[in-house]
This record gives sequence, C-alpha cells and structure tokens, in this order.
Amino acid sequence: MPTDPVERFLVALSPDDREAVAAKPREEQEQLAAAWERELESDDELDTLDELSPPAAEAEAARRVLERGSGERP
Repeated sequence: MPTDPVERFLVALSPDDREAVAAKPREEQEQLAAAWERELESDDELDTLDELSPPAAEAEAARRVLERGSGERP
C-alpha cells in the first residue's frame, strides 16, 4: 500500500478520475489529497463504512472531494 498521500488518493479514485487527477499539476494533486484526508478524518459516516470496507470509505471520500472541486482549503 502506498504511503504517499497523493498516491493513496489516486488509488482510491475510479480509473477515469485517476487519469484526470494524475494529469493535474502536483500542487493540485496534493491539495486534493489533503482534502481527501480531511474528509476521511472528519466524516462519521465514513468511519462506519471504514470499519466495514476501508477501500469503499476511501473511494467515497475521494468521490466527494472531486465533486466539490479542489478549491477547498483548511
């Protein structure tokens, strides 16, 4: 399993989304990965899903982050 947050985020994405995000500048990828990690940490519903299926929780968080866009800052 990758330890780099961007790599972990890319793994959680669907193949089409992974390709699109991989084509973005590294800085934008890092912003998306940071938003993804915040989503995983802050959403109680994802905690429950994570207990059942960590990959499903990561994929759902990734979907939400892409749906919102990369403009989110902490």
